[in-house]
Amino acid sequence: MNEVDFKKYLVEKEIESQLVTEYINQIRNYEEYLSKENLTLESSLPKKIMDYSDYLVLQDETSVLDFLRAIMHYANYSDRPEFTTRVIDISESYNAMDNLYIRVAKIYGEPLRDEIFQDLTIPKLGVYPEKKPEFTKVVLKRLEEKLGKKKIIDLLSPCLHGRPPDDIEGDKKLLKELGIDGFLEKKHENLVTRLEKHKNEGTLEFAQKIDDEIVQYVRENQGIAQGIRKENIIYVSKLPYQMREYLDAKDDQMKKFYICYCPWIRGALKNGTEKEITKDFCHCSAGWYKLYWEQIFERPIKVEPVKTARNGDMECKFAIHLPDDLLSLNKMN
Repeated sequence: MNEVDFKKYLVEKEIESQLVTEYINQIRNYEEYLSKENLTLESSLPKKIMDYSDYLVLQDETSVLDFLRAIMHYANYSDRPEFTTRVIDISESYNAMDNLYIRVAKIYGEPLRDEIFQDLTIPKLGVYPEKKPEFTKVVLKRLEEKLGKKKIIDLLSPCLHGRPPDDIEGDKKLLKELGIDGFLEKKHENLVTRLEKHKNEGTLEFAQKIDDEIVQYVRENQGIAQGIRKENIIYVSKLPYQMREYLDAKDDQMKKFYICYCPWIRGALKNGTEKEITKDFCHCSAGWYKLYWEQIFERPIKVEPVKTARNGDMECKFAIHLPDDLLSLNKMN
């Protein structure tokens, strides 16, 4: 690491001086860790970031977040987007099981919560992501035995990790102007435009670099983004989590791994043990869309998974059920 240049970069980004010092120290510590294997920041594979963060959880749990922030800044400084991807792998949905812990107690009481989580330790931020499904298998099995299918779905449907803020008011206005079908088309166009911008500027869409093939794949699939309406159902498919790897993969098991965003199941998709996790767990992902559409329409909306990598499908697809009165209110006829 060129400390002088990295510090200059952080200062130019208006990072507080105390944090500048902390981030430089974090990168120094990471370099020391790498040096034990005769590696440097430049020669190490991005995966080492995940190894180190897993190591930190045991050595100094409080420093994990500072390290992840530091390596994100270093990735931007050194133009290493693959480092950013690994940080997203580590941090994506990291608080989902903490939220499940809270939600079970709130809805069903602390005694049941304590029974479900007995003798278990929720994996902390920084734990190697592919270790997490083993925890998921146990917790979901216990919940299924105690609560049954319907209550599990109700528990998961609001989404366990929330979703980033949307321009809800702007989308409401656009929906009113264009109607549902026009709105869906426009949102798809906006996604294609955004991906083209990422491709041209070399920036990331969530955790992935964008190239011409990815842009074309999305352009030809309007179901990606907000979806396509068929009668009173909008069908929407998620853009695979790691699109380049998904397109390149020859093995279906790995394709499913690259489709899935959720670290609480992805590792099981990789090793073929996903069926040990109840398929109802994907109602959490459906809840990500539910949170959005309920804000748009200001009423409860039913959303359910219809295809998922967990169930062996080559896409994650969700059905958003629209109440009949919305068909006329939003010019969908």
